[in-house]
Amino acid sequence: MRSVPAAIVEKVSAELYVDKRTGEVKEFRHAENRADSKASVAQSLRKLRDLINTNLAEPENALWVTLTYAENMRDAKRLYEDFRRFWQRFRYYLDKHEYPPAEYITAAEPQGRGAWHLHCLFLFPEKAPFIPNADMARIWGYGFTKTKSLQGIDNPGLYLTAYLGDMELSEALRTGNTKGQIAEAEITDAQGKRQKKAIIKGARLRLYPPGFNLYRASRGVKRPEIWQITEAEAQALIHGAPLTYEKTVAITDEAGAIKNIINYRQYNCASKEGGQLDTTEKAIPPENP
Repeated sequence: MRSVPAAIVEKVSAELYVDKRTGEVKEFRHAENRADSKASVAQSLRKLRDLINTNLAEPENALWVTLTYAENMRDAKRLYEDFRRFWQRFRYYLDKHEYPPAEYITAAEPQGRGAWHLHCLFLFPEKAPFIPNADMARIWGYGFTKTKSLQGIDNPGLYLTAYLGDMELSEALRTGNTKGQIAEAEITDAQGKRQKKAIIKGARLRLYPPGFNLYRASRGVKRPEIWQITEAEAQALIHGAPLTYEKTVAITDEAGAIKNIINYRQYNCASKEGGQLDTTEKAIPPENP
């Protein structure tokens, strides 16, 4: 849906607004799910990627754990309440075993059948302790758990968020969520092997309720720093660090004319700077190229 500019509308109620150009009273179109607000979702996923990359300089200092329900649990409110209780038990477990305290970043993911599970990144100030899966499952208490290694992942933020919006074609066909563009993506299986699989882009977004927070983080998690600097200054900071992600977006007006081009690039400076560096270059093309 193309949004109406705020300057030419006046809100009357939660359901109605006045179009000042014509004086007509019209109804707001409310999003049925997160797929109806793609710009908001894209922004949420980018913030989550930046948050992960800011805090995950050393993969060995983190545990990547998936918390899954044994039942077909579809209650989004219960999801985070269950995690709150789990987090209390997990902190007690760490303290009891004299392990260092941890921070967390969690991302909620609905399965094709509608059941929720949580992906959790537990961040430690030093090498993460080994926690047997049986212990983790007992602390969780609602079903199953799985812990994966993040060693060798150049862009953990991109790796850990890639599947939150998309859905493997096999899962989509099995659950009837087949609306969307089919593409090919590289998937890492439970054994850590990478293989190419067909996906449907954005299919999972339709399973998120409108306004739902895709991710949450504890207070001690560092927030990304944003600087406005020149391209030359950014390149000086990067200083030969490998490029791990690049995307170019064209901004157009209602007639389809390009008004701006935004180039997003992300470099892994973890070995030098202790974190990831995300640079953005904006270039306005000439009116008569």
